[in-house]
Amino acid sequence: MTAHSTIKTLGDLKRAGTRVPRRSVKDEVRGNLIAKLQKQEPLFPGIIGYDESVIPQLVNAVLARHNFILLGLRGQAKSRILRGLADLLDEALPVVAGCEIHDDPLAPICGACRARVAREGDALPIEWLPREARYVEKLATPDVTIADIVGDVDPIKAAQAGLQLSSEMTMHYGLLPRANRGIFALNELPDLAGKIQVGLFNILQEGDVQIKGYPIRLPLDVLMVFTANPEDYTARGKIITPLKDRIGSEIRTHYPVSREHGIAITAQEAWTARPHEGRTLAIPNYIAEIVEEIAFQAREDRKIDKRSGVSQRLPISTLELVLSNAERRAIVHNEPVVVPRVTDLYTALPSITGKFELEYEGELKGADAVARELIRAAVANVFTEHFDGLDARPVVEWFDMGGTLQTGDGVSSCELLDAVKGVQGLDELAAHIHGGDEASVPERASAVDFILEGLYAQKKISRSDERGYHGAEAPRRQPSRMPAAEAFDEGIPLPGKGKKYYN
Repeated sequence: MTAHSTIKTLGDLKRAGTRVPRRSVKDEVRGNLIAKLQKQEPLFPGIIGYDESVIPQLVNAVLARHNFILLGLRGQAKSRILRGLADLLDEALPVVAGCEIHDDPLAPICGACRARVAREGDALPIEWLPREARYVEKLATPDVTIADIVGDVDPIKAAQAGLQLSSEMTMHYGLLPRANRGIFALNELPDLAGKIQVGLFNILQEGDVQIKGYPIRLPLDVLMVFTANPEDYTARGKIITPLKDRIGSEIRTHYPVSREHGIAITAQEAWTARPHEGRTLAIPNYIAEIVEEIAFQAREDRKIDKRSGVSQRLPISTLELVLSNAERRAIVHNEPVVVPRVTDLYTALPSITGKFELEYEGELKGADAVARELIRAAVANVFTEHFDGLDARPVVEWFDMGGTLQTGDGVSSCELLDAVKGVQGLDELAAHIHGGDEASVPERASAVDFILEGLYAQKKISRSDERGYHGAEAPRRQPSRMPAAEAFDEGIPLPGKGKKYYN
């Protein structure tokens, strides 16, 4: 039984020795943060890659008792960070039972609660509000009104109680007053209309709100935090200068700076712990690396709009689809181990193409073609890292001598291994990846698939829908399509000429 479970009235609260006035929300968050720092506890579990950049700035803002804003592109864990602030609140807070703005029983600010304290005295019932209920979040949209955020006069309430419209008892409180004694988070602040942003001035500077112009002031106790996409300042709206000036700290977020951080985030967020009906799941390291490398390639590709960003949701959803295709293959062929392959990445195109915006050059090429290029570049980079210094020439020579190999993402592991038995040098390279004879058949098949796709990505062998994998063919130049000056330099017969001209 918790200590506050026996405190059910204002009299109980007073006898328990609760201090008056209680510390403010900002002091409460600051004090609990200091306690975590002293104990060296993790501050924001699940937030990866921000330990040396974002989190120190966030800690400083909280210690300074600042309202703050997180600026960053989509998919940079801004909302998750704000929701993590709720862990810095006390476990529970005493409030007047039934009060819409969670008024302090020892120091009420609304007229209704003051009247109840005067009428009921120490018998006033109280409730204990858990920390989760003290976090209020709102997505800013252009249709949000000042009544939604701050509040409005309720004429029905006035008529039923026989009150004047100017009476405080007629007020219908908005989200901000209802976040009193807690945290109020506003996502995508630039989307909020300018006149609504003006309505936030008082709470940020003086700490109170006025409703509908009536002389009713509520000295709210609230920590206000915001998020915004920096590109939205010109694309959809902007944060008006006076409001921006009143926000204490501006903290910039970012995408993972290393592939290792990205892999850790994707592993944490992707749905991989799915039931497999007796089958086990094995995700090779190179698959996780390639999936993450696709996102890194996309963020650097000039055909993709960098202002829009490439969310961390791209590798998360891509890995989920890759696992789904591997799962489907294992079910169809009754394989005991679900092992994704590199070729499964192409079945995740529906997820990849929906996670980025294209520049003009990319629109001409098409989202599907751009996504395939990203996969190929990612495979080439990871393949180079794993096979740097190893000799893949025997495999390449086998294809150059006329060898062909027709496979697909639906081919069973046994069929794939049988098909590549005659490819010289392939087993040795595959053993470098799957670790030898202890690997399962699906793991060995996945390693073989990685090697074939890696050589194709490096343009050492070719692949087509008709012929499958085959030797790389040197591109043939079409003299009739070349400028005359270039043809002259190359010693190629000019159109209509019977001999070569050399420079």
